[in-house]
Amino acid sequence: MKVNVHAVNFAVDGKLVDYIQERMDKLEKYYDKVVSSDVYLKVEKTSDKENKIVEVKVNVPGDDFVVKKQCKTFEEAMELSAESLERLLVKRKEKIRAHI
Repeated sequence: MKVNVHAVNFAVDGKLVDYIQERMDKLEKYYDKVVSSDVYLKVEKTSDKENKIVEVKVNVPGDDFVVKKQCKTFEEAMELSAESLERLLVKRKEKIRAHI
């Protein structure tokens, strides 16, 4: 799957990009018609420790899914986003199966 990683106002580490790619590739076992995905990494300027935001946009034929999570680390936020996307993609697959 093609994953575009966009870091807003900072340079992203190669390890983090690899982790995101690996985690997004796992989504293909839930729904194999994913076209591409965009991952936006943002750091919010607050005194709060949970200032890392991950926004994931997944393109599937006929629809787009957007999940946004805010946590202490990008890895944790990516994990939560991926879990939400797994549920969304499974729901989508079941809905399509019901129409066939």
